[in-house]
Amino acid sequence: MDGMITPTQASLSQALFEPRSVALIGATADPAKNNSRAQRLLNKVGYTGRIIPINPTRSEVMGLPAFPRVQDAPGPIDHAFIMVPSAAVPDAMAGCVAAGVKVATIFTAGFAELGADGAVLQQRVLDIARTGGVRILGPNCLGLFNVAGSVPLTVNAAMEAEPLRPGYISLVSQSGSMMGALMTRIQSRGLGFSRMVSVGNECDIGVGELAEMLVEDEQTRVLMLFIETFRDSAPLARAARRAHDLGKAVVALKLGRSETGRQLAASHTGAMLGGDELASAFFRDHGIMRADSLEGLVELPRLILGQSPPKGRRVGAITGTGGAAALVLDRLGGLGDSVVGPSKEIRDKLAPIVVLPDVPLIDLPMGGTRQQYNAVLAELCASDHCDAVLAVLGSTTRLRPGQVDENILSVERGTKPLAVFIAPQAEAGLQKLDDAGVAGFRTPEACADALHAYLTWQTPRPMPQPVLGRAADMLAAHGAGAMDEVESCAVFAELGIAGPGSQVVTDPAQLGSFDGPVAVKVLSPDILHKTDAGLVRLNVQGREAIATAVSELLARAKQAFPQARIKGVLVAPMQRGLVEVILGYRQDPEVGPVVMLGMGGVLAELKRSLSVRLAPVDEATAREMIAELPELRLIDGFRNLPRGDVTALARAVSALSMLAATDVQDAEINPLIVRAAGQGAVAVDGLVVVAATKAN
Repeated sequence: MDGMITPTQASLSQALFEPRSVALIGATADPAKNNSRAQRLLNKVGYTGRIIPINPTRSEVMGLPAFPRVQDAPGPIDHAFIMVPSAAVPDAMAGCVAAGVKVATIFTAGFAELGADGAVLQQRVLDIARTGGVRILGPNCLGLFNVAGSVPLTVNAAMEAEPLRPGYISLVSQSGSMMGALMTRIQSRGLGFSRMVSVGNECDIGVGELAEMLVEDEQTRVLMLFIETFRDSAPLARAARRAHDLGKAVVALKLGRSETGRQLAASHTGAMLGGDELASAFFRDHGIMRADSLEGLVELPRLILGQSPPKGRRVGAITGTGGAAALVLDRLGGLGDSVVGPSKEIRDKLAPIVVLPDVPLIDLPMGGTRQQYNAVLAELCASDHCDAVLAVLGSTTRLRPGQVDENILSVERGTKPLAVFIAPQAEAGLQKLDDAGVAGFRTPEACADALHAYLTWQTPRPMPQPVLGRAADMLAAHGAGAMDEVESCAVFAELGIAGPGSQVVTDPAQLGSFDGPVAVKVLSPDILHKTDAGLVRLNVQGREAIATAVSELLARAKQAFPQARIKGVLVAPMQRGLVEVILGYRQDPEVGPVVMLGMGGVLAELKRSLSVRLAPVDEATAREMIAELPELRLIDGFRNLPRGDVTALARAVSALSMLAATDVQDAEINPLIVRAAGQGAVAVDGLVVVAATKAN
């Protein structure tokens, strides 16, 4: 059952979303208390299972028999909803174990989100649950709602404020408040939900495991995620790939565009990579659409329902108000999407109706007729010259909402995504779009955001089978810790990345002969940034000068780093090429193994220019990474400049990414010098850090 939920997950899904019995631990009839809302909601929606209030001081709650402890209630009990104070949660969980409860949702806050003491309490609750096989959603979460099945297990006030409409969206949110915010906004658009889940602290059941269950839900056609951080990326990746196989879409809004709070590795690779690049790589490689705004996320389901990843990033656009359309298109252009004008075939076909210039935006100003607008829009929707269509309506729509029917809804819209932006505040017109299931946008930013998310949506990338050769044996023999430069370059050589041909000396008398200038640098696995420490000399020529450099660097290293292991001095011929890059690999704690390519040498720190993919990658993907760095166009045929060995560079990127199958935590080549076409690439400096155990 590869790619599908297991029988154990199916049983958990049933207990979570379709429980036959629910225990409300901390139930109360007092309407002034949040705890009372859980039972009111169950009654309101007509939940057909058993509701079991648990309250040590009451014999009945809202007309139902109450019990002092969950283990005192008649079983079996599928799901417990825990609302007691945090100090009482361990005893409540022990009761769930005794009662044979399958899953417990903990609404109560006061755990790991408060710090170390709360984390200890949270672990205690989890340990108790595991003794009886009880799974936990939360703590510090607002619960869940199976809308289609009429099972609300939540105290969220937004759920009580208005009836929920069944629909094709399922939502998983790491923020409880945002679950309510998304629910109200999406419902106002006329859309509905299948299931909604707030995960809280994710001490046990996380976003990824829930996603695996929800993509198998027959009602769910779009899975929406609100993510603050990755906690279980592996099952989330599986869920996204399974969704693609089922013809469903996964859309996400992730916080953390800044690097605040991320752990940085000691290597340049870690310092260069931010959470945003890693998140984007994760989403792209696993086929998840990423929204950049709340409103963009809200409108995405309509835009992409039933769609597959596009062939390109081309938008065809028609407008009756140039300025409003320009706001959308300018933002799309800044994001790297293309606005394409009508093809010659379209212009010729429409010539009897309207003369279209060969420009990207088709602007039909006030003199344009309904017939012209309809004809152009129909051709844009039918043509294969663009991947999505933008239609912009102007101020008349506010006075005459029927213009939406005339200009948009009366047109044969084909199968490609159509985004409609109405420039004025025209709620009646937007309502017509909502009712017809057409994506209508209230702001140009949200419109561009949603279109960009669709246009950059990709089919999940196949991961190649890693090939390591003797490199795996070398890493295993070394064990945990940092390798020195010679050891690291030996691993790279086994992967197929050539080294500089170095000599290691501990005394000037050991020096061999060198025909040209050399690089002289201290060899130590404990000193990472040797240039900054003054432990590197370049372009040293002549035996006497080399010997002097060796002596001086040994003395300097021992004085500056008395605790470091100094293995000697490395002497290597100076390498020349067309360009220097930095090539890095790391096992990221959130998204897993990644490979990074950026501009090397001093440029690695002066300018942030990089490309990131999940590892491993094949040579074709490595070439995509190379193409993403504008500076590397200089070696790829730009303006007849000398061509570099791009093939050797792509092979090096792919080779280093194969470390994904090892216990390597970090690896870096800086610089990797790319020579002229056919002459290869050489790893001048390198670092490999082996973890104690392979990260999951």
